[in-house]
Formats: sequence, C-alpha cells, structure tokens
Amino acid sequence: MPASNVDEGFRVVQRLVLPNDQELDVQSLYVSGITSFSGGDSMSRQSGGDFDSVEEETDDDEDESEGAGMSGFGRITDAAGVAVDPHRRVTLGTYFNAFPASYWRRWTEFSSVRLTVRLRGHGSVIVYRSTAKGHVVRADSYRLDNEAGETVTFELPLKPFIDGGWYWFDLEGGVSELVLEDAHWGFETEKVRSGRITIGITTFNRPDFCVPQLVNLASNPAVLDIIDEIVVVDQGTNKIVDDPGYASAAAGLGSKLRVIEQPNLGGSGGFSRAMNEATSMGASDYVLLLDDDVVCELEGMLRAVAFADLVKTPSLVGGQMFSLYDRSVMHAYGESIAKYRWFWGPVAPSVHGHDFAKKSLRATSWMHRRIDVDYNGWWMCLIPTQVIREIGLSLPMFIKWDDAEFGLRAGAAGYPTVTLPGVAVWHVPWTEKDDTLDWQAYFHERNRLVSALLHSPYPHGGKLVRESLENHTKRLMSMQYGTGETILLALQDVLDGPDRMHHDILHRLGEVRALRDGYDDGQSKPELDAFPAPRRKKLEKRGKGIPVPSTTVGKAKMAATGLLRQAFPTRELSQEHPEGIMPHVDQRWYRLAHFDSAIVSSADGVAASWYRRDPAQFRDQMSRSLKMHAKLYREWDELAERWRTALPELTSPERWKQTFEGIDDE
Repeated sequence: MPASNVDEGFRVVQRLVLPNDQELDVQSLYVSGITSFSGGDSMSRQSGGDFDSVEEETDDDEDESEGAGMSGFGRITDAAGVAVDPHRRVTLGTYFNAFPASYWRRWTEFSSVRLTVRLRGHGSVIVYRSTAKGHVVRADSYRLDNEAGETVTFELPLKPFIDGGWYWFDLEGGVSELVLEDAHWGFETEKVRSGRITIGITTFNRPDFCVPQLVNLASNPAVLDIIDEIVVVDQGTNKIVDDPGYASAAAGLGSKLRVIEQPNLGGSGGFSRAMNEATSMGASDYVLLLDDDVVCELEGMLRAVAFADLVKTPSLVGGQMFSLYDRSVMHAYGESIAKYRWFWGPVAPSVHGHDFAKKSLRATSWMHRRIDVDYNGWWMCLIPTQVIREIGLSLPMFIKWDDAEFGLRAGAAGYPTVTLPGVAVWHVPWTEKDDTLDWQAYFHERNRLVSALLHSPYPHGGKLVRESLENHTKRLMSMQYGTGETILLALQDVLDGPDRMHHDILHRLGEVRALRDGYDDGQSKPELDAFPAPRRKKLEKRGKGIPVPSTTVGKAKMAATGLLRQAFPTRELSQEHPEGIMPHVDQRWYRLAHFDSAIVSSADGVAASWYRRDPAQFRDQMSRSLKMHAKLYREWDELAERWRTALPELTSPERWKQTFEGIDDE
C-alpha cells in the first residue's frame, strides 16, 4: 500500500538491477515478458500421499509462459528502468530481481521485508510469493494512475518461508505505458553501515580476463565505496601490469589497487596471500575471493556484504556460477560433500546446468526450496576476516579441494556458508575441462584424501578408500598410465604425512608434470594426422567394433571382460598403429579397456594423445596400488590424527609467510 519514503534506520539489501546489453539470453535473468500467470510447475500433492511413486520434474521442458526477454512487452529505459507496454505484463520474478525470502528468513532475525517501488504512468504492480513446493501465491497489489510518479511500499512478512520461497513483483501496463523507475528491498535495522571488504583476485597468465575485471570494478561507485583494497596476486609470467589496458584500470582504482607478484602457488597460495593481506591490514570486515576469469554482476557484491552484515551468526556468503559461454545457464546453484563417498556435487534437489532461457525461476519448483550448502567455490566467496583469524588460512593444496576444506573447517568452528541466490558470476564451466586426466589428477587425489582425513565422520573415510582404488584401476584399464602414476604419488604423499605439504606447494607441480611427460597419455599433439593411421590385423567380429552399452549390466560385463584382457599380450600392430580414434565425448573406461591402443582427444578439443596398453605397467601399478590402499585403510585413524594435529600449523599465517617468500624448510 502507499507509504512514506524510506526512513532513517533502514538498510537496502537488494536493488533493481538490469542488464548492460540487450542479448536475450542474459535479459531473461533480469526481466521477462509473460503471457500467462500459472503458479509454477510443481504438482499438487495430497498430505500423506506416496511421493516416491510420483515422477520428479526435469529441466528439459521449455517454459511457455514466459518469454526470453522484453521483446513485444516493453523495453529497458535509458534511465535503467522498465517501461511496460499498454495491456502487457512483465515480471521481475527473475534470478537477479526476485527476492530470496527463505534465505533471509533462515539466517537473519527479521520478520518482514519492505519492497519499495517508484512508478509512473498507468497500470498495476502485483506482488507474489512462492512456497517451498514452487506454488505461487498473490501477496499484494497496487493500481497506479499517475503520470508524475509515485512511490509505493509493501511490508511483506517472512514467516511463511521456513523451508523456501521467494518474493517478486509483476508490472502490468494499463491504458497507457507503465514505467518502473526504481525498486529495492530492505529492512528496518540499526545496522545501516556497510561492512568493508578487501577483494582478493588470484591470477595466472590471464591478463585478458583480469584487467577487464578491474575496469569493471572501477566503473561502479557504490562498490568502490565499500572496498578498502583490491589485492591482485599475480603468480604468472604474463604479468597484468604489462597488459595494454592495465594503466586505465589502475587509474580508475587509484590507491585501492595493489598488485603482488609471487611464485606460482596455485589457487590456495594466491587466495591465502589475499586473506593474509586483508587480516594483516586490519581494516576490512571481509575478504571477497574472486577467480581471475570471471565476469561479475557487481550488484551481487553489495548484496553479499549486506547479507553478511545482517546474519545472526558470522557466515561465509558465496556466489553462484553461470557459464561464461552460455550465459543463461547456471552451473553451480549449491555445493555439498557426499560424506560417505567424500566427493563434491550439487546439493539435492538442485542440478548443474539449469538454463533460465528455457525454464524460468518461477517455473522451476526445486529452485523455490532453500538450498543449504557445505561450502562455496572460490570463484566468488565472501569470508569474514574474524573467521580467518580464528581458523587460519587455506591449506597449502595448490588447487582442488581448498575451498571445500576451508568451508568444512569454518562450519565445524560454527561459521556456516550460505550460497545466496541473486549473487553470481559468469565463469568458464568445468564441462569444458577434464582435469582428472592431466597433472591436476595428483591434486584431485591427494587433496580429496587429505580433506577426508581431516573431516570425514565415517570410519576409514567411508567408501573413499575403495573408490580411490576403483578410480586408479579404471585409469589403468583406460591405458592412462601417466595419470595412474601421479595418483600413486599422491597416495604416497598422503601416507608420508603432513610435514611436506608446504614444501610440495613449491615443488610438486613441476615434478608431476615431468613424471607425466614420460608416458604416452601425458604427451599430446594438436593434429590427428600427426599419428599413424588406425589399423588392425584382425577385423572386429562382424564389423561391430567396440559396443556402447546402455544398461548397468552391459557396462558391468564390458568392465569384467576389459579387466580380464589386461592379463593377455597386446594384439599385433597395436603398438605401431592405433586401433581406433576415440572422441573425448565417447571415451569411457569400460570401452577403452577393449582397445590395445587408441587416439583419444582432449576435453577442450585442441589436442589428442595416443594411448597404448602395457600389461607390465598395469601389473606393476596395480600391485603397488593394492598395497598402498590397504595401508591407507589400515592406518586411517593414525593418519587422521597426524593430519588433524598438524592443521593449525599448516594453515597459520606464520607458516604461510615462509612459503610466500619461497622459503623451503625441507
């Protein structure tokens, strides 16, 4: 209903934000025209019904009730507002402009939120809320006939949002155009002062990404106003200070920008340096960690800080991740650790790869549930400096699992992580990579085991040791002996204990790369013509080639016969000519196990490697793998105690300072 303007003691926590460009895929994240007003896609369920028998929704169906943008419904004005055509309706029930009420209900003390909109023209504003089941409820409305303009406020309760739900509003043009000039959401509170942040960016040979990010930060006065410092930790050889655009970025940021150059210590080394700088300076309330290759929606930074300022308990506030290549696709909504098998993945019922251009927020019922996470990726994560002072910096993991381990450690100390919808970056998706096959396989294996030794609640790490052995066996059956050897090296380093971790962050990368270079699967060429043409002395039976099983039983049979084949000599010609060419999209370990050699392309499509089966190598690595995994299982409790005892020293600023300076005490 109409009310007075914003009073003193009021904190704006979310502002209307609109896209800088008019591409339809991005526009659908901010504002969209709608042609029908259905209440989402969640089916009604009678209390006490058999939910297991109901087929769950999928993300495959397109949502026909909402358009991809504003075309035919209105326009985004030059003054960063929304103009709605007569007798048309647009919705702000979108990813960046709906209000995630359930998160504010869960993590703060507020009982209501105030929506304030500034409108002119003729038409209606209709406020909706959703339930955790995705059902839509009309909450309030106001009809306007005022060409001069009018400010309208709605005081909206947060009580119904204990399990999930959003607020948003639609705009409907009347006999003439309706224009939304501004809108924001906020709370009555004494905590009106915004927290101060240090932004920490770790970069390695990506000035083409990093410098535009600095220019973007310099463009937003509201964001600049809460920044104490932007610390760019440059660990590469292609320095950002040498980029042609750096001078302009530095001029825009002035004294707020500081570039630190240090040896390549990976993400954990770069972000630990940023954390340490932020806590050492002592002024900032938070450090905001950002990858160098992201594009930020800067309003999200303000939202993250506002949320962190107002939560009941000091919390890490994370951003969600969209694909930089397909910008309406969200790849990470919320992350968790499956504790028994100790591996990361999306929190149920969220999914990776949701496309908002095909299915809107309003029509995606799982997105209306509140998603509670174990950690947030460090593509964007706001961490209170008091948490860092209490629990230390990152573990010296170089890459992989450092963000997950830190989130788990913070949670154990009483500091939860909240991944807040409406806070996001665009990032290169991991679907374009396969970092389990190159030198990064070492860090995947070692850091997964270390984090489990520190935090797993299950005896012997639950299923982890068995999965590790299975994974190594699959690599060997796939003729990936270089990857297999790096996994064994990681196992040995874990068994040796925590004393060498800071030493290894300085040296292991080069050693692992040199190790892989000695194996066929560690060597690649950019052209398929660089390899001999495929040939086989004996043709495939009935010309069928290697089958592609579609059932679990079929895959199990292929796996069993592929494992049995490892005991036999290789076929004639297989060492001089590949038996086939395997595109990366088709490579599966149970298929590769039936080749004696094959050309296999990389995940990014720029190169290929010639895999060749080596029975002696298979036997040697399997023998060592069985012994090492047996020892890991047998000595789990003792190892866990050693790693947990060493954790405070490993993550201490004092120990990290030596590593930043390249001091190796081994």
